[in-house]
Amino acid sequence: MEQKEAWEPKIIGFLCKWCSYAAADLAGTSRKKYPSNIGIIKLPCSGRVDPLFIIRALRLGFDGVLISGCYPGECHYQTGNYRARRRFAITKKLLEYMGVDPRRLQASWVSASEGEKFAHVVTQMTAQLKEIGPNRLFADDK
Repeated sequence: MEQKEAWEPKIIGFLCKWCSYAAADLAGTSRKKYPSNIGIIKLPCSGRVDPLFIIRALRLGFDGVLISGCYPGECHYQTGNYRARRRFAITKKLLEYMGVDPRRLQASWVSASEGEKFAHVVTQMTAQLKEIGPNRLFADDK
């Protein structure tokens, strides 16, 4: 039981450079407290997230994947976040079919001015992943 308390989840975040990445930057410059468990990959748009990115992240040992972008209807590329939302729903179902807890994949719409919301999303996701425990589904693949 002691080992589980020492474990910290690893999260990878695919963030839209226009909104969510700017919100993460704002959270940092505003000194908002949130867990350092997240590694961030900046993408031009959340619609650029390919389901294979998510599966690969889980295979590489990440415990959770966060996709975050502009609010639907406010995408700098018009329909990118609608594409992301559709892909997210399909990928979540695929992961469930594969035996992955659906809480390991999360999406959140965060605008550039919402640094506090970004910090809250990461804090909440980290707490959920601590409840679920480490990602062991792909442990034997390495």
